[in-house]
Amino acid sequence: MPALAILLIVVGLVFLFLGIFVEAVKFLLWIGIIILIIGVIAALMRFVRRNT
Repeated sequence: MPALAILLIVVGLVFLFLGIFVEAVKFLLWIGIIILIIGVIAALMRFVRRNT
């Protein structure tokens, strides 16, 4: 599970930067933001479950 959260965050950041730097693929910006949010939520869920 931790590897999945880290992978989602990295992929989200890559798509985010590609969306910013390449104007032709503007939808990658939104995909990157969505994947980044999912990765952060997964990391927070792991953190909360570990503390309980």
